[in-house]
Amino acid sequence: MIKLLRRYGKPFLPLFFIAVILLIARAAGELTLPNLMSNIVDVGIAQGGVEHTLPQALTEESHKELHNIIPWQGSWIYVSVHNSLFEERVDPELLERFPNAYSFLTFDTYQFDEEQIELTKEVFARYFAQMQYGSQHFDPLATHQLAISFVRAEYERLGLDMDAHQMNYVLTTGGWMIVIALGSITVAILQGLISARIATGLSRKLRKDIFSKVTGFNNSEYNQFSTASLITRCTNDINQVQQLMAIAIRIVIYSRLLAIGGILMVLGTDASMAWAIAVAIGAIVTFIALFIIIATPKFKIMQKLIDKVNLVTREGLTGMMVIRAFNTQDHEAKRFDGVNSKLRKTALFLARLGALQMPTISLIMGFTNILIIWFGGISINQGSLQVGDMMAFITYTMFIVWSFIMLAFVIMMLPRATVAAGRIMEVVSTENEILDPERPMLLPKTKGYVEFRDVSFKFPGAVGNALDGVSFTASQGEMTAIVGSTGAGKTALANLIPRFYDATEGQVLVNGVDVKDVTQHDLREVIGYVPQKALLFSGTIESNIKYAGDIDDDVMEKAARIAQASDFIDEKTDKFVEEISQGGTNVSGGQRQRLAIARAVAKNANIYIFDDSFSALDYKTDANLRAAIKEELGEATLIVIAQRINTIKNAEQIIVLDEGKVVGIGQHRELLKTCDVYRQIASSQLSTKEMERYLGE
Repeated sequence: MIKLLRRYGKPFLPLFFIAVILLIARAAGELTLPNLMSNIVDVGIAQGGVEHTLPQALTEESHKELHNIIPWQGSWIYVSVHNSLFEERVDPELLERFPNAYSFLTFDTYQFDEEQIELTKEVFARYFAQMQYGSQHFDPLATHQLAISFVRAEYERLGLDMDAHQMNYVLTTGGWMIVIALGSITVAILQGLISARIATGLSRKLRKDIFSKVTGFNNSEYNQFSTASLITRCTNDINQVQQLMAIAIRIVIYSRLLAIGGILMVLGTDASMAWAIAVAIGAIVTFIALFIIIATPKFKIMQKLIDKVNLVTREGLTGMMVIRAFNTQDHEAKRFDGVNSKLRKTALFLARLGALQMPTISLIMGFTNILIIWFGGISINQGSLQVGDMMAFITYTMFIVWSFIMLAFVIMMLPRATVAAGRIMEVVSTENEILDPERPMLLPKTKGYVEFRDVSFKFPGAVGNALDGVSFTASQGEMTAIVGSTGAGKTALANLIPRFYDATEGQVLVNGVDVKDVTQHDLREVIGYVPQKALLFSGTIESNIKYAGDIDDDVMEKAARIAQASDFIDEKTDKFVEEISQGGTNVSGGQRQRLAIARAVAKNANIYIFDDSFSALDYKTDANLRAAIKEELGEATLIVIAQRINTIKNAEQIIVLDEGKVVGIGQHRELLKTCDVYRQIASSQLSTKEMERYLGE
């Protein structure tokens, strides 16, 4: 996963930093809400909206009484601290309505540090509590509450409507909570959009790179991965990474910010119950560790089983005709049920394991709440904790626990996403064996000329050579035919020309230049290739024939005519815009071959390779096609691989392969007399009279 992010994450760093800033803003806002709620409970409700034990104003009687119980210097300290606290927060209504009240705000202010201010507030809270009840023996919380009661009574004596003051405080604080909550929602939406953009952008880049990488594979590299596996890696695996990224950006950073902020807030509220949080976090971490240990191997197995299901499904769908012909529907159904059942069992095991998440987490949270309420109630009863503080403590504790739960959710997704990322990186990290040269040579495009110089080739992992010491020349304006028994190496030979494989030994030259010394693009630009399996793409007849690029309609029509495809195209309702289904399954085998030939002819190349491309054609169409190719493509170099002797008997040069070696080169009549392998192939197809006639000549 880390390798994948290092390779593909850099373009998304600006968006990532914006998302982090938004997450910080969201966490700061949400961490503020419990404090505001605590203020509503403790200050707005319990204290009647009075925030400080130091009053903003005193009646004349209270002022005199204060002077009677503290020295003059203490009064001066009170005035200075009072001004430090209230210089910007004096209630204008109070001063306007009671101008004769002793507010002490006209005195010069001496700045005290925070510790001195808190100490002075504590001292004077005791004085005010003493003024209220005439005693000095109170615990800190009781002293605070008595001092607040004195301040409320003092404001009432001054004529302030305390009910309105209390309601104003509650509504103001509640209004700020609403503003912060709406701001958090807005930030969460924006951050979600950015996270989705990063995740989808990353998945788009991954799909693009996988597809580009696979299209650049040669046959041996492609064979390392099955088609079903490549489809799974390009869809399901990338989806796993995308889902993780979309959630992880929001949760991993946000949960850490929430956890750190919550811990700091809890320590500021009541550190004595922090052990309850530690117990909850320890239980969650233990559960996560056990989940990862058990689930990771199963996720690896699951992805491989998905590959297997895709493989069996694909084989069943593409081979439906064969399955029906051999009445093996039951066998295929059992085969599919076998791999599907294994996938079901693995998925069910992981689902059951995942189903334990919420009950376990709910149990942990429930016990945590019980512990906090139990010991918090004891603290409240002892007077060391207020109700609002305990509510804030519970809320911050839930923040901390939920942050770990969210992190656990991501960690539980991580094993499967990590497996998927590894499978993706296997594809994109596969080194291409066939590469363009650093300093490519220019390939002449005005002629077609192919030469094999003592070429040997071995498939990767094979024991012996598929081709051994092959040498021949295919000249411009001539047809060079390749014949041989099955497995003789005909297709392997054809694949060396466009560099689908590279020769193990020797040289393959096109227009006098080694194919390894030019770019693959330049090489394939001069070659028109018709593969052994005629493959059509979903679209129309026109899009398939014009597949090579910008081709005019008249060139398309000419190519169709040469390929003997015009007749059946004209019979179609929509002519050239007739729809072609995936793989060309809505046309016959012979029509697919003719359209594939038309696609190659429309390219107007200098070299044409026909790899057994006439096998599905009837003899008449075959003859007409060969005649049209000879007439229209007479200046091109034609390399034809065929099984039919009639297809290649008029070729200027016939190369006979047997077990990867050239056992004969010549024309039809010559080879019948001099090459036993060719004569055996011909005798299996030609009548005795035809053989006698050719041999007699």
